[in-house]
Amino acid sequence: MPGSTPSSSRADGIGQEWPGKRLGLPASGPRSIARLGRRIAALFIDWAIAYALAWLLFRGDDGIVEAIYITGVFVVLQIVMITFAAGGIGHLLLGMRVVPLSGGVVGIWRPAVRTVLLALVIPAVVFDRDQRGLHDQLAGTVLVRI
Repeated sequence: MPGSTPSSSRADGIGQEWPGKRLGLPASGPRSIARLGRRIAALFIDWAIAYALAWLLFRGDDGIVEAIYITGVFVVLQIVMITFAAGGIGHLLLGMRVVPLSGGVVGIWRPAVRTVLLALVIPAVVFDRDQRGLHDQLAGTVLVRI
């Protein structure tokens, strides 16, 4: 249509061609946005590891592990792994890592904010055009492929 702007060049990013384009990330390959299926699989791996560790460390006489222990182990494991290895065990096994948008190192505050919000679930299911959950947006991070 005359006078219309092509969707791929719109400044608001609504018609962007791939997730991460407005962040300067490639469409595919290393440093591209990690896609939803890979992220969900990594989350399942990390929760399974947290469950197993909580079961070993905190199970009661009846063999039941309280959800609070599983969540606590998940939070601690994520903060430690992202701080020192740039990703949880599931992330690393599936070829992903957490990086700050501003560059440099992730530090400890970003993994702490990101993980606490992730444990609350809601921020993880609210995401933007670049497929970054609210937990990543508030922490200033992005989950990319290695």
